[in-house]
Amino acid sequence: MDRAKKPAAIPVSPIQPTPQVSISDDNSRVTANLPTGQQLQVLLYGATVISWKSANGKENLFLSSKAHLDGSKPVRGGIPLVFPVFGPPSSDHPTGRLPQHGFARNSRWEYLGKSSSESSTLPNSKGDASVKLDFGLSNSMLSDSKWDYEFNLTYSVTLSQDSLETSLAVRNTGTSNYEFQVLFHTYLAIDSITETTVSGLEKAAFKDKVQGGKEVEPAGKPISIGSETDRIYTAAPEQAIKILEKGKDRYELTRDMLSDVVVWNPWLEKAKGMADFGPEDGYKKMVCVEAGSVNAWNTLDAGDTWEGGQRIKAL
Repeated sequence: MDRAKKPAAIPVSPIQPTPQVSISDDNSRVTANLPTGQQLQVLLYGATVISWKSANGKENLFLSSKAHLDGSKPVRGGIPLVFPVFGPPSSDHPTGRLPQHGFARNSRWEYLGKSSSESSTLPNSKGDASVKLDFGLSNSMLSDSKWDYEFNLTYSVTLSQDSLETSLAVRNTGTSNYEFQVLFHTYLAIDSITETTVSGLEKAAFKDKVQGGKEVEPAGKPISIGSETDRIYTAAPEQAIKILEKGKDRYELTRDMLSDVVVWNPWLEKAKGMADFGPEDGYKKMVCVEAGSVNAWNTLDAGDTWEGGQRIKAL
């Protein structure tokens, strides 16, 4: 018998696609994909981001064709993480026994897991808007760090539809204060270095390492690169940095707790001298714009935590 008034069917909301995260068979890298097509790859060796692709498949990071991805040496390209020292350390400093750029980029990190943030719940939503991957490194994981302090590092890499964020939390788990430096050594992929400029640092003084660390007054104009370039700029973190190609915005860099920006390109002769840099003319296709805190030392008291990060938007 048909009922006169049937109960209305309960509407079922469509299942939204979610980010997919996988670990390689050899447990060497983590790959994340957004439902909208963006992709991220991170090596556990160094927790090094080696690929960041936009939805159209365009690669935003330069990776040397000769880069070692087997854990035998730090990766040339992507985003190597520099900690706890940037340049060649002074022999009388506690970091004096460390290699240049420290040990974070040539240590194996632990993958701690993922989390995602939801996008709009409207019917035309394309699913979760971002995914965050967390990696950890502590002094207990190192056989000999040559740095006699206790620490716990949490490195977070967040892939969104139009940007990539990297952030580092440094916790002093020991009883002694210590000093450190940090840098995200980002290799950005570009079409042509001669048609690329960097803006946002026009009013910033810089240290020119090509000229032996000479202090140089602000140039008052965007940076153009036509020879070996290795500069450390100091600029307020709230100052956004833009990388332009043919006068059009390509990337935008914003920083948190990072007052320095390194701009680097090896040019031809220096590129030739690096065994892991390739192809030989690859310098034409990359520019390093690196957010960090390296011009001075950060002091971290026992039990305290320092946090800093960057956000790179692909325009």
